[in-house]
Amino acid sequence: MVEAAREPGPTRDSIAGRLAGDGVNYMLAQWVDIHGTPRCKGVPASALDQFLGGSAGFAGAATVGMGQGPHDHDLIGMPDVATYTVVPWETGLARFACDIQVDGQAWPYCSRTALRRQVDRLASLGYSMKVGVEAEHMLVTRGPDGSIAPFDPTGYDTLQKPCYDFKSFAANMDYLRTLVGYLERLGWEPYASDHEDATAQFEINWKYADALETADRYTFFKMMTNQVAQRYGAIATHMPKPFSHLTGNGSHFHFSLWSGDENVFIDPTDSRGLGQSELAYHFLGGLLAHTRALSALIAPTVNCYKRLSVGAYLTGARSGFTWTPAFITYGDNNRTQMFRTPDPGRFECRVVSGAVNPYLGIAGFIAAGIDGIERRLDPGEPHIGRNMYETSLPDARREGLRFLPQSLSEALDEFERDEVVQGGLGPQLAAEFLKIKRTEWVRYHSDVSRWEVDQYLTLF
Repeated sequence: MVEAAREPGPTRDSIAGRLAGDGVNYMLAQWVDIHGTPRCKGVPASALDQFLGGSAGFAGAATVGMGQGPHDHDLIGMPDVATYTVVPWETGLARFACDIQVDGQAWPYCSRTALRRQVDRLASLGYSMKVGVEAEHMLVTRGPDGSIAPFDPTGYDTLQKPCYDFKSFAANMDYLRTLVGYLERLGWEPYASDHEDATAQFEINWKYADALETADRYTFFKMMTNQVAQRYGAIATHMPKPFSHLTGNGSHFHFSLWSGDENVFIDPTDSRGLGQSELAYHFLGGLLAHTRALSALIAPTVNCYKRLSVGAYLTGARSGFTWTPAFITYGDNNRTQMFRTPDPGRFECRVVSGAVNPYLGIAGFIAAGIDGIERRLDPGEPHIGRNMYETSLPDARREGLRFLPQSLSEALDEFERDEVVQGGLGPQLAAEFLKIKRTEWVRYHSDVSRWEVDQYLTLF
């Protein structure tokens, strides 16, 4: 297959014209560290030419996972002018997503560069990847002692099953309408927002886009929720599991492959009955084969694994479910499967956490999916109509079902053994990711929690 010709991108003059037309006098040079945390430097619009030439420098050792010590040369944020975004919650401000370079060369520890590389690999096969995200997050408040509580100023958000509840939704409608209005101004085509399964938990959906654009948008959306929530006296958190008794925050990926304007995942004659093509099943086969290693990227924190429960009786969620499958299966339009088929022509991965660095997560997906295509991997038959939440671990083992790692440490072991998923990041970034995350696990495992004190202090 031959990749479709790309449209010419914006030029320096067209960007200068847009800055002037939009009344922008200040710009954000924005990139992400290894966690996906947005990092920025402010640049006056009058310095556009210097910015485009590489004036936005950063000390890499002052951030996380960028492969630098205090003696190294500056990280340079090179703006991708196609990401020009007028910041809707401020006046006169625009954001550019940046790729990181050092001494004029692409920096191998840059998450966005890693995803670019995988997008280019896919393009060499004649395909592009479209991705949509379900951006779940919570509003919380923090007390003087550091403890957090769900943000519920009206006192209505108290139901055991609050999902779609009108009163709880209405109490935060102004916050949601503000966000949706901003997304409309940005041209992202939002189409739904709702109260989710936990107290003060919300989701906003907007139209899918190319993989890199979706990663840029999701990063910007997290920046937006942070700023808008402050107006209402709340903190917006995408933390996977802020409360042990409430459902956690996911970031479900919906994905498909395209050739030009054609969705090549669609096949109405699919014998499995899901409307998916042979190519789609091979891509999915790659994801299923590498899922245990991918979990380190799509569930990259200690806290993520408190969402993953085997069996409904272990959910730790007041509503009764975590809505996060633990078994490595796929099926039809069934939320208990790890990979769901909501419509012909796309799959949804329901394990992805709100803590995901979208650049690394999507890069891992592409690397695993390409392996499935190249080896023509078969995902097996779908699980139709089965409630996987009712499947116990012993039952799953008897059936030969595989399940997700149950801790970050276990996921990192799988990642370290998987050359394909590591290849999605590149050797330097993969090694840095392992180093940072191994340290995170050790620090967590060495900390004595309140639960341990309550459980063991007087037991012996």
